Amino acid sequence: MSAHTLYLEKRTTAAEAVRHVRDNDVIIVPTGVGEPPTLLAELSEQRRSFHGVEIAQTLPLRKFAYFDPDTVEHVRHRSYFFSATSRPGGKDGWIDFVPAYFSELPVLIERGLNRADVVFSMASEIDEHGYFSLSLGADYTMAAIAKARAVVLEVNPNVPYAHGNCHVHISQVTALIESEDPILEVGLPKIEPVQAAIGKYVGELVPDGATLQIGFGGIPDAVVMQLTGKRDLGVHTEMIGDGIMSLVEAGVVTNRCKNYRPDKMFATFALGSRKLYQFMHRNPALEMHPVDFTNDPALAGRNDTLIAINASLQVDLIGQCCSESMGYTPYSGTGGQADFVRAANRSNGGKAIIVLPSTAKGDTVSRIVPTLTPGAHVTTTKNDVNYVVSEYGVAQLRGKTARQRAEALIGIAHPDFREELRAAARTMRLL
Repeated sequence: MSAHTLYLEKRTTAAEAVRHVRDNDVIIVPTGVGEPPTLLAELSEQRRSFHGVEIAQTLPLRKFAYFDPDTVEHVRHRSYFFSATSRPGGKDGWIDFVPAYFSELPVLIERGLNRADVVFSMASEIDEHGYFSLSLGADYTMAAIAKARAVVLEVNPNVPYAHGNCHVHISQVTALIESEDPILEVGLPKIEPVQAAIGKYVGELVPDGATLQIGFGGIPDAVVMQLTGKRDLGVHTEMIGDGIMSLVEAGVVTNRCKNYRPDKMFATFALGSRKLYQFMHRNPALEMHPVDFTNDPALAGRNDTLIAINASLQVDLIGQCCSESMGYTPYSGTGGQADFVRAANRSNGGKAIIVLPSTAKGDTVSRIVPTLTPGAHVTTTKNDVNYVVSEYGVAQLRGKTARQRAEALIGIAHPDFREELRAAARTMRLL
C-alpha cells in the first residue's frame, strides 16, 4: 500500500483520534511547542469520559482545560519540567513530578520505568517517502513512539521538516489529523541591566571556535548579544532558539571548528518565533535528535571547548546549585543543566557556567546563601559546579577548597549581603 493511501486511510477527526486513548493510559507529549493543540483541546473536552489517564510532558505552554484539579481522576498531568502552566498544580499537589535528567528520559521509557501507551505529537507534512518530521520536539518522543500502542499525529504545514533522527514513517502512525494554525511563538524576554552585566562576564569566558549549549531566557539572550564579535562558534545544545539563529545569520556560528560532528548544529527541541521555525525547515546545517544524543554527557563532552551556560535560582557557599525549586516548592525541573555541566567538565577546554542575579525580590534577598533553603532541590552538585557568574563577577570553583569557594562566592554576592555571608561562613568554619 502506498504512503499516500495509508495517509488517507489514517486521516480522521480529532474526536475520533482521541478515542484511541484507553482508561489508565499514559500519553506522551513532546516538549513545549511540540504539543498538539487540537488533539489536547479535544482530549480536554472528552476528559470526563476517561478514567486514570495521564499526560506526561516537559514544559507545557498552553493551559488546556484538562489542567483542572476537579477532573484529575479522569485526566492528570505528569510533569518532567514545570512551566507557568503546570507550576500552580505542582505547588498544590494535583500535578505529579518526575525527577530525572533530561538525557535519561528516553531510557526510562525504553526500560518501562515510565510508561508510553500513546503518543500525541505535532508533525510536519508528509514527504515523498512517507516520513513526517517531529522537528519541534524529538526529545523523548522518538523513544515513546517505539514503545507506544498508538501514535497520533497533528499534521501541520507550519511545522518545519528538519533533518536528523526525528522522522516517523506513515506505517508507524495509528491516526492523524490535520491543522493549519500557526505554531505557537515564544518571544524573547526583556534584558535588564543585571542580565546585561552577567552576559558581559560570560561573553568574556567564551573563546573563538567554542561550541555552545545555551538555553532560553533573559540571561542567555544577554549572553548572545555579547557573542556577536566572536568567530567560528559551534552549537551542540538542547534547545534551538532565536538567539542561536541570530548568531548563525550574523556569521558568528559556522560550526567549522567543531571536532565532534563538524559543520552541523544539534538540538532536541525548538522554542521561538515563526522566523526560527522557517529557519529550521530543511536546513542542512541543523539536525534535530533525541535528547539521549544531544544531552548525553559522554557524547556532548566530545566537543572540545564546550561552553555550557545554565541559570540557577540559588547557590550556597560550597557551590551547590538549586535551579528548580523555591525551597520544597517546585518551580521548573532538572532539565539538561546537570547533563551539560558534566559534558562541559569532560570537554577538552570546556567550561560549565552557572548564571544567576545576585539578589531576588527587589534586592531584599541574596541568591548566594550560606546553605540552600530547606527542602531545596539540588540540581548541580558541589562536585560538578565550575564557574558561577553574577552581575558582580565570576567565581571559578572547580578544584578549589571549601574555604576558597566561600571566598569567591562572597566576592560576587551583592555588596549589601557580603558581611552577613562572611559571618555565616565563619560560623560554618568556612572562613
